[in-house]
Amino acid sequence: MDNRIIIFIPSIEVGGVEKNLFIISNYLKKKGLNVEILTCNYEKKKFFAKNIKILGSKSIFFQKRSRKIKYFISLIYLIFELLFDKKKTLVFAFQANMYSVIICKLLNKKIIIRSNSSPSGWSKNVIKKKIYGFLMRLADDVMVNSIDFKKEIKRKFSTNSECIYNPLDKSILKINNKKKIFDASSLKILNIGRLTDQKDHLTLLKAAKLIDKKLRPEIIIIGRGVNYNFLDEYIKKNNLGDFVKLHGFHQNAFKFIKDTNILVLTSKFEGLPNVLIEGQLFKKYIISTNCPTGPKEILMNGKCGDLINIGDYKKLAELINTFYKRKKIIHKKINKGTDNIDRFDYKRNCEKYYNFISRNF
Repeated sequence: MDNRIIIFIPSIEVGGVEKNLFIISNYLKKKGLNVEILTCNYEKKKFFAKNIKILGSKSIFFQKRSRKIKYFISLIYLIFELLFDKKKTLVFAFQANMYSVIICKLLNKKIIIRSNSSPSGWSKNVIKKKIYGFLMRLADDVMVNSIDFKKEIKRKFSTNSECIYNPLDKSILKINNKKKIFDASSLKILNIGRLTDQKDHLTLLKAAKLIDKKLRPEIIIIGRGVNYNFLDEYIKKNNLGDFVKLHGFHQNAFKFIKDTNILVLTSKFEGLPNVLIEGQLFKKYIISTNCPTGPKEILMNGKCGDLINIGDYKKLAELINTFYKRKKIIHKKINKGTDNIDRFDYKRNCEKYYNFISRNF
């Protein structure tokens, strides 16, 4: 096959973007596309189908470097891949979108981009916003993962995009979780996300101070990141250590979701947070900030869970404190989420990815 698609993702980390990357890449390969991955994280090869070629640096040295260094190294590899390329190649950028667009346009190659998180989190600089908008319009096609996201891209950058939801792999329901994660008698509260400013774990910790201890709250935070030491120190200073635990990263966090009562998201901005969709699949009560973009869409404007304002730790604590009193209302919200989970169907959305890519060759 002369046509090939290079999926450009210099830094494969841990999160929703990566989950989608593995699902989509393997699906596209199964559909007969010549898929290649350009990254600095060669060690992630095990998550891809065996017949998917991994391009880029295989050095362990770069695997442990910062995202900026990985971007730089991978962009150099991309230049050389395209410079001597005689095939009909399509680049699909998952990261470093604007740099990828510049390179592809200079080398006369087609490029489509997937924007992962709401512009509200990174487009506040006026000059950066104008440059980003100009380069985004140079891309051959743009994809986003929520309807609100699509509207933001149009409003802020005058760019049309296609919305394709994250494909949900329902096989995660089959996980075997005989060992309970939480104490059986506790009110089990879970947060999953990288320990960064974007995820705003401080809102959850402030709420933790206001939770009624008679409820026997047990809060587990799954993730790793640059804010670990800060959050750990906050927990110690505020005497929260008896019921708040930083659990680090877990490759398979579904067992935690399966065993929790309340799933909490406190982000300042998102794209379409996978963890909320997974929470719905496991029939869990969800409390999320109404951040741009995704949570309101997933929770159907509060019909499938509860939405709070960004940083509103008092409202978060109030919703947690009244959990048992609102059992009937919560049960209805959970059922509403389950009834509408097919929006994120694996095959339906993977097929949309396939069609999106096929039309750009």
